[in-house]
Amino acid sequence: AERGGRRAELHKMAAAGAEAAAEEEKRLPEGDPESGGDSDDEGDSDSSGDGEDEEKENEAEIQRLEEQLSINAFDYNCHLDLIKLLRQEGELVKLRRARQKMSELFPLTEEIWLDWLKDEIKMASEISEREKVYELFERAVKDYICPEIWLEYAQYSIGGIGQEGGIERVRSIFERALTAVGLHVTKGTALWEAYREFENAILETAQPAPGSIPSPEQQQVLCSQLEKIHTLFRRQLGIPLLDMEVSYTEYEEWSEEPIPETTIKNYKKALQQLEKCKPYEEALLGAETPKLAEYQAYIDFEMKAGDPARIQLIYERALAENCLVPDLWARYNQYLDRQLKVKELVLSAHDRAVRNCPWTVGLWIRYLLAMERHRVEHSIISEMFEKALNAGFIQATDYVEIWQAYLDYLRRRVDFTQDSSKELEELRSAFARAVEYLKQEVEERFSESGDPSCTIMQNWARVEARLCNNMQKARELWDNIMTKGNAKYANMWLEYYNLERAHGDTQHCRKALHRAVQCTSDYPEHVCEVLLTLERIEGTLEDWDAAVQKTENRLARVNEQRAKAAEKEAALAKQEEERAEQRKQARAEKKASKKAKKTRTGDKRKADEDDEGEWGQEEVFNSISISNQSELPSKRHRGGEGDGELPDEDMEVETGLLGRSEKPDGPAVPKEKASTSRKDVPKVFHDSSKDKVTVFVSNLSYTMAEPEAKLRELFGSCGELVEIRAVFNNKGTFRGYCYVQFREEEAARQALALDRTAVEGRPMFVSPCVDKNKNPDFKVFRYSTTLEKHKLFISGLPFSCTKEELEEVCKAHGNVKDIRLVTNRAGKPKGLAYVEYENEAQASQAVLKMDGLTVKDHVIKVMISNPPLRKVPEPGRAPLAPRHSYGARGKGRTQLSMMPRALQRQSNPVAKAENGMVQNSPAASSDPPAEPKKMSNADFAKMLLKK
Repeated sequence: AERGGRRAELHKMAAAGAEAAAEEEKRLPEGDPESGGDSDDEGDSDSSGDGEDEEKENEAEIQRLEEQLSINAFDYNCHLDLIKLLRQEGELVKLRRARQKMSELFPLTEEIWLDWLKDEIKMASEISEREKVYELFERAVKDYICPEIWLEYAQYSIGGIGQEGGIERVRSIFERALTAVGLHVTKGTALWEAYREFENAILETAQPAPGSIPSPEQQQVLCSQLEKIHTLFRRQLGIPLLDMEVSYTEYEEWSEEPIPETTIKNYKKALQQLEKCKPYEEALLGAETPKLAEYQAYIDFEMKAGDPARIQLIYERALAENCLVPDLWARYNQYLDRQLKVKELVLSAHDRAVRNCPWTVGLWIRYLLAMERHRVEHSIISEMFEKALNAGFIQATDYVEIWQAYLDYLRRRVDFTQDSSKELEELRSAFARAVEYLKQEVEERFSESGDPSCTIMQNWARVEARLCNNMQKARELWDNIMTKGNAKYANMWLEYYNLERAHGDTQHCRKALHRAVQCTSDYPEHVCEVLLTLERIEGTLEDWDAAVQKTENRLARVNEQRAKAAEKEAALAKQEEERAEQRKQARAEKKASKKAKKTRTGDKRKADEDDEGEWGQEEVFNSISISNQSELPSKRHRGGEGDGELPDEDMEVETGLLGRSEKPDGPAVPKEKASTSRKDVPKVFHDSSKDKVTVFVSNLSYTMAEPEAKLRELFGSCGELVEIRAVFNNKGTFRGYCYVQFREEEAARQALALDRTAVEGRPMFVSPCVDKNKNPDFKVFRYSTTLEKHKLFISGLPFSCTKEELEEVCKAHGNVKDIRLVTNRAGKPKGLAYVEYENEAQASQAVLKMDGLTVKDHVIKVMISNPPLRKVPEPGRAPLAPRHSYGARGKGRTQLSMMPRALQRQSNPVAKAENGMVQNSPAASSDPPAEPKKMSNADFAKMLLKK
């Protein structure tokens, strides 16, 4: 019905336009002129007041949005809100300006273009205004391949067929539309039908009056017009389109002649092709956004068929729905570059790619190469490179890549047969600017230049040495490279040596290798071997002797350093084994002491119950113990087994019997009973065979009154509970963790979803129950510790910022999947958060728009989530020094050192020399300091006497 209505409308418009063209009369714009003045209906005073208030609010909002865009012109949603308000208020001039600014920065969607075009069509009445609408249509069809926009364009052009050349213009637009979207399986039919209806309308106007005999000229026009319609039918029937059976039936009814065999053969072939395409079209119809997998399968299918027009169309359809997927743009552009190679088509696709995904450096590099390949003017390429620098890349290395691509382009422009040229000076100036740009702009933003190996300076040195024969400049550049921390790497020295070997002289080669032997720390053997090889081939006897001596000395030092490092590593390993043995022994002793303590306590209680007459003897014993307590150690160790040492509980009872430190009755008794009840509960060790149905719960509050009841309430919804084992210390105090055992494994997996649930103001940690002794590599941390381009890391947030408030800020820049506020173990916020978006494109845009934003008077910092790697202790590194022992007040036991100053080792000894220079200082040599010589008692005596 919709197609029939559109067809009737097209038919009517075309017929009216054709009649006007035949009469050679200028067609006036259809429709009523815009009426001015006030509205016909006037509201009462209340409704008028409400309207004024709303108008003021809209004006204030418009002003706010304009100010925000003046600060950040790349705020996509802000552009949309401004356009919507201006259209609502009828501010046509401002609306046109706002749309123009947005279209310069972003490709506009189909809906935005259609709204803009419809507004402009309503206001276009003069011929000059209609031409501006035509220009706007031309811009609209370049952003995306949209059948609806092409159809609107063709319908609008029909209204101008009364002008000179109007009919040919309409046909030209229809032909371009068919080239662009005529192969669209689901939407192409509408364009073919609109084109045929237009030609049918022209045919009706060319018919002679009833009863008259057409002239030869009229007969020729009729035959020509009929052939145009026949040709359209035949072209359409040769393309696989939905409802093509209806088009075939319509052709049979319309044509007075039988359909040619060639057309029938092409129609059947198109039907077979349609049957092959239907599964892919149905998959797209039933799939959810973004449909990338379905589109990729469709593209692979068309690739096998090999029709360039169909391949291009399916790529364009995929990009219309996934315009922010850089990989899809990259594959499409690669296909165009290698297969079609049409300049306008290729450059247009590259331009749309970088406008949609400006943060992707690979798309910019391909664009620059395509422009060079199609011989675009140098000024345009340079302008495009400057746009790339301002695109806001995510990583520092992206800037190195775009600079390298531009420098390669400039190098290819230079004619190196000339000693000097404008292009060569431009290349050198660009190299210098690149080095400075990475040092200043990139390093300031990312805290790194992105080029630690100085690849740009290396390439500059190669150009100077190989192409310009300027080894002096190349040596200066390499000297600068080595001063940037690269002198310790053998591969850097060998790269410089190879350059000197190819374009320099033997003297500088020898000098470079001697410096390399002295400075290299990663592979000194390799550098020494290269030096000896050079002297073996080209050196004199003196050169050979010097090289052998230098390499032997260097390798001797290296071997000595490695031996010392191995000794330290072995010593550390031995110390670690000893510590482990000591810890194991200490645990065994502690366990035995606890067992002995319980045994003695039980014996004492049993004796008290059996015979009350022994109280007097106990008193005597206590008095003896107190009178002799000066002979006991000043500090008692808990769980000790000495003859004169008693456990803590026994001491409390005994002092109470003597009337010293006696505790009052009453409230203390229930507490003591509660504590004793916890102590009396026998310890139940965890059964590792039930790990799969058990979760480990930690970070609970130590003051939790009834952990079992609280956790049973929390975990009851996950499944049937078997047991909750809360862990208490010897005094009966809850230790903040427990084991929760379920009946089924699925319930334990569901319980993991309660991880970080707030319980009494603290995040509860729920993790799988895994024995780390058997699985040392098991990690409880469930978040990624690598680069995630779709996730943001936000710092500087106010502690009062809630998850809902942060989501309100972030969702303006894309679809937020998850927000995680980082807290400490007590549940207090740390001012940090991780925000996960649906894709990399939304995250990149959010970084550009949110970095430096003010939230509750706090300026936040936003970046792509890339946590730093945790530093693993290097083998051979000395362990941390033990902590100082402190007295009761937290200070050292004494403020004076009892060691003579002569025996105190200086932490940073300063080497002195007669000429004022420091010889063999740690900074000047890479060798480790020698270990101090062991001294005997006689040596100590001599040293003190000298002092």
